[in-house]
Amino acid sequence: MAAMTDRFDPAARNVLGGELQPCSLVPRTGFFRNGCCETGPEDLGLHTVCAVMTAEFLAFSRSVGNDLSTPVPEYGFPGLKPGDRWCLCAPRWKEALDAGMAPKVVLEATHEETLAICPLGVLKDHAVEA
Repeated sequence: MAAMTDRFDPAARNVLGGELQPCSLVPRTGFFRNGCCETGPEDLGLHTVCAVMTAEFLAFSRSVGNDLSTPVPEYGFPGLKPGDRWCLCAPRWKEALDAGMAPKVVLEATHEETLAICPLGVLKDHAVEA
């Protein structure tokens, strides 16, 4: 897990081609823990999808080995609950999509690198207003 930072790349683009918007500051998300779904060479998981958590997705994620609900205080992780926004790994979001469990996506806060994993039309089908 990357250390929390105030790093923010104003050149980062979202899947719609606009400036990447913040996903969540409470809880603070993103690979760089700056609130944005930015990515870089060190982000091997591609934490680029700004998703709105649901109980169904959190249960699915736990069932495939990634428990996002349980707090991990030693890493400053509060545990997620339905309604929280979180930068998911694009391959995990696609896995959830294939299983019929994909959470909604905030397109304006989803990094354009996501398009390497999932087409824009599919993301738009799962979009929620920013």
